[in-house]
Amino acid sequence: MQITPVIAIHLAAALAAVAIGPVALWARQGATQRPRLHRAAGYAWVTLMVATAVSAIFITGGPGPRWAGFGLIHLLVPVTLGMLVMAFVYLARRNIVGHRKTMQQVYIGACVVAGGFTLLPDRYLGHSVWSALGVI
Repeated sequence: MQITPVIAIHLAAALAAVAIGPVALWARQGATQRPRLHRAAGYAWVTLMVATAVSAIFITGGPGPRWAGFGLIHLLVPVTLGMLVMAFVYLARRNIVGHRKTMQQVYIGACVVAGGFTLLPDRYLGHSVWSALGVI
């Protein structure tokens, strides 16, 4: 497998989302709150997460069981998009606690956990990283 334009888009959006997520999540925490930074970083992060999820639909292949070209990791696509919608529903209803918890869960689940799985040696990115480091 090689880097196709879809994989490049997916990878770039995912890496940017991992980087900007903490800014969006914690700009409203602590004694100094930055609502403009929170909103700008939040909208950028959501856009990157949507790009990551949608581009994942077009990436097939890889190890594991398949159904119509989709693997188990593709189940994260509707979960991620659904949770992003719910976070905005909470916001529209002025349920800030629900909004905060949902966004934190999406970041941890979609960025940290799913991102960690991409570093497994049998995945494309993991194999590339570990072989470049001389580990495998």
